[in-house]
Amino acid sequence: MSTAQQVPDILSPEFAADPYPAYVAMRDKNPLIWHEATQSYIISRYDDVERVFKDKKSEFTTENYNWQLEPVHGKTILQLSGREHAVRRALVAPAFRGSDLQERFLPVIERNSRELIDAFRYSGSADIVSDYATRFPVNVIADMLGLDKADHARFHGWYTAVIAFLGNLSGDPEVTAAGERTRVEFAEYMIPIIRERRDHLGDDLLSTLCAAEVDGVRMSDEDIKAFCSLLLAAGGETTDKAIASILANLLLHPEQLAAVREDRSLISAAFAETLRYTPPVHMIMRQSATEVEVSGGTIPQGATVTCLIGAANRDERRYRDPDRFDIFRDDLATTSAFSAAADHLAFALGRHFCVGALLAKAEVEVGVNQLLDAMPDVRFADGYEPVEQGVFTRGPQSLPVRFTPVTS
Repeated sequence: MSTAQQVPDILSPEFAADPYPAYVAMRDKNPLIWHEATQSYIISRYDDVERVFKDKKSEFTTENYNWQLEPVHGKTILQLSGREHAVRRALVAPAFRGSDLQERFLPVIERNSRELIDAFRYSGSADIVSDYATRFPVNVIADMLGLDKADHARFHGWYTAVIAFLGNLSGDPEVTAAGERTRVEFAEYMIPIIRERRDHLGDDLLSTLCAAEVDGVRMSDEDIKAFCSLLLAAGGETTDKAIASILANLLLHPEQLAAVREDRSLISAAFAETLRYTPPVHMIMRQSATEVEVSGGTIPQGATVTCLIGAANRDERRYRDPDRFDIFRDDLATTSAFSAAADHLAFALGRHFCVGALLAKAEVEVGVNQLLDAMPDVRFADGYEPVEQGVFTRGPQSLPVRFTPVTS
């Protein structure tokens, strides 16, 4: 096992600027690192991260979320295990797949995307991040829940504070305090709405959560509030960065953009490859339930394990030419890319596989389709080159583009 000094530290400016060379060094020479500052063991190889996520031998838990998530969300489904987790997941999952997603929420997705694009459709220029990506998924979730989209600025402020809290690896006390304030503010906002919705059920997702029952179990007000908080943060931040990244990746590879423009069924392949190549979430933590042997050494029982998704998704032991963006690669299956059988690790795997994966897929497919329709010759603004930012979550902070408006 290595110490963090032998590769760029995950808290260093060098790593934040470009983590990918550090990922190579970790995978090759230091696949298990004890990181003093975060008091965690860092793993970076695909096989090791996949093993942690699938956890077929119950070697890992999500008890780390007790301190990582609960202070900002309250107790969420991610912290649960066994039957308690299975029942809670059964309560929320139907809204994010199948007929509910297609019939109830696809029109919501399409409408929200179109409304945002209408604001810049005829201008010939836009910033895909600030004008579209940061707004679209949050507006969709607010609409799905039957919340007032006029509160968008508050939702965005809350989920930004939550994501900062989760990525606060250096322990900045101001970031911690802002995240903890968010839990209080969101509860004050959300609990009265939940109680009112219980008395006046509608056809929105919040009403569905209020009324859902599995094996005699229903969700409490606190359960629903925590899930909505998690949904806004996880669904907002990740889809926001995914949309910006897929556009940036395609614009950087014009021949692949041309192929997608010609055959829109390739959008799902472009999304899957973006999730592998530039995942929105670069690290997820777990807790070891027992002593575990991994590449490079032993993780003791009860340790925090930092799984580097961004490194594992570019492991040359798993993918050919992993540092190349290629929507046509044959070692990444698009058909399973949005299920718990995915080849990439961006949505995790196993029983804690992202419940919103199909919602994200629908949002990205609708969004990219509508953006390409509105901007047939989209290109970067003059002199602009996309720059990723972030350590815990990562993506372009802005994406200014130019295009010839479609007039008919």
